[in-house]
Amino acid sequence: MAYLNKSERDALLEELRGKRFERCQRILVLKDQNVRLKYFRNIQETDRWMTRYVLPDLGTQVTLVEGLSVAGGNRTFTLNEIIIEPTPDNRL
Repeated sequence: MAYLNKSERDALLEELRGKRFERCQRILVLKDQNVRLKYFRNIQETDRWMTRYVLPDLGTQVTLVEGLSVAGGNRTFTLNEIIIEPTPDNRL
């Protein structure tokens, strides 16, 4: 399968925008059967929980950034940002 170019990555971003975290995961698995979970809810900055998927057949990596809110003892993650970047071998 061919790598995604800039406009196709933007189209993927629009497809994922507004969806819940679980739905974004499902869409990514359906896009690329060889999808790899690089890390799950890794906290690299304060209040930014990051999950990264690598889609090797599409030459793309997708980072889902969540925020955590605690109300009444319940923890709730909300999807705040989606970052789509080409992999190093994708030059398109």
